Amino acid sequence: MAPTTHDVVIVGGGHNGLTAAAYLARAGKSVLVLERDGHLGGAAVSATAFKGVDARLSRYSYLVSLLPKRIIEELGLELELARRRYSSYTPDPARPGAGLLVDHGDAAASRASFDRLGAGEDFDAMAGFHADTARLARALFPTVCEPLPTRSEARVLLGDDALWNQLIEQPIGRAITARFGNDTVRGLIATDALIGTFTSLEDPSLAANRCFLYHVIGNGTGDWDLPIGGMGAVTAELERAAREAGAQLLTRAEVTRVTHDGEVSYRRFGTEAVVRGRHVLANVAPAVLRGLLGEAMTGVQGPEGAQVKVNLMLRRLPRLRDESVSAEAAFGGTFHINEGYGHLEDSYRAASDGEMPGPLPCEIYCHSLTDPSILSDELAATGAQTLTVFGLHTPHRWLNESNNEAMRQELQDAALASLNSVLAEPVEELLLRDAAGVPCVETKTTLDLEHALNMPGGNIFHGSLEWPFLEDGAARATPAQRWGVDTGHERILICGAGARRGGGVSGLGGHNAAMAVLDELGTV
Repeated sequence: MAPTTHDVVIVGGGHNGLTAAAYLARAGKSVLVLERDGHLGGAAVSATAFKGVDARLSRYSYLVSLLPKRIIEELGLELELARRRYSSYTPDPARPGAGLLVDHGDAAASRASFDRLGAGEDFDAMAGFHADTARLARALFPTVCEPLPTRSEARVLLGDDALWNQLIEQPIGRAITARFGNDTVRGLIATDALIGTFTSLEDPSLAANRCFLYHVIGNGTGDWDLPIGGMGAVTAELERAAREAGAQLLTRAEVTRVTHDGEVSYRRFGTEAVVRGRHVLANVAPAVLRGLLGEAMTGVQGPEGAQVKVNLMLRRLPRLRDESVSAEAAFGGTFHINEGYGHLEDSYRAASDGEMPGPLPCEIYCHSLTDPSILSDELAATGAQTLTVFGLHTPHRWLNESNNEAMRQELQDAALASLNSVLAEPVEELLLRDAAGVPCVETKTTLDLEHALNMPGGNIFHGSLEWPFLEDGAARATPAQRWGVDTGHERILICGAGARRGGGVSGLGGHNAAMAVLDELGTV
């Protein structure tokens, strides 16, 4: 019997695959999504992580910036994204009990915190820098749902050669150190260049610049918002849009093989099946797609993640050493810990040599302060809060199958020690306990991400981030090339985070792959 043929078969039901399915089904195409897990959403999910504790955590991804309002409106997604009043709080390691508070609601309080650290001039410099990154965002973000501009075209869109050279052509560390004098302020700016990226701020490869760019251009503002109801609310709406448009979504369908001519083999409930797609969209990492295609990996360096994530449930927020700032303010935005510029660079060098940075640079988020709906009414009434600790410069190269359990504990200990260094009480004493009496701590290493999400190397971007433009003279002959979803195979497109402009919870990989298919059919 000949395989059933669909207009599009999508391998992987993460948020990008659902985005592509919704657009293509709405365009009248027959769409089949094959997802190996028992649920849809990939990394963009909410889950009850601790037995007997009624809290739905955004287990892997947690904030939204790059999901365009255009996609939300075109697919009719009913999402509420909450803006946080506090941008960030950063204790100064050199001055125990003092730190930088960036408060959107009180500029005077923000300036006062800079003045206390002797960084008053950097407060004004930060305003100017944010104005510049906002101009970059307004120039480039409108292009992310369109065919790729060239480098020269993108430069003209910005219309400021000096700023272009600072942010795009030279290591981002140079711009940061030239424009800011205080090490803590420099580090506060620099962390946007390092989330999920293992590199130096002064590396001429400009990997940090590309990471920084995607962190500051979202929706033309660079604001990072919380999805009310948790990240699972984003997936649920995309799933609804895809189903209502007529897409067929199969879970527990593990794809085992893809051929160049669009044949897709998968296993479901112990039964082997084969379907054919006029187009196949791969919502998996490029390295995974190469494996499904049977392509040799000789000489190809695999993706490498460099972060550890620790989820906590606390009885209440901890007290801070800095008594001038409330815990609600400090944890209400992004809480930066041990992330001075010099320490970030020292930590990168240490990690490159196989040593645990001490203390570990970390960022902390408290979802439940902004969105208590992720807690049951009973749990919220007790004052309980979630915390997510995101540790930097912990490269995947440290981990293997034999040491992962021990390294998970070592990384967890390092993250909690870093957090405790700025608290007036140990966070361990505030941990809730689950139904079995076990402290509510969940740690995910890069190898854990690889296992759970089929994410090679635990790299949250599926590989090195690329510029949101093509180099001058690059191939643009096909829709796949113009939309940044080309795989080198005519019928197969990449639609996940590994697409150009695909990193983060954005839907861009899915949108742009769908547009490439429709472009080829002449229906865009």
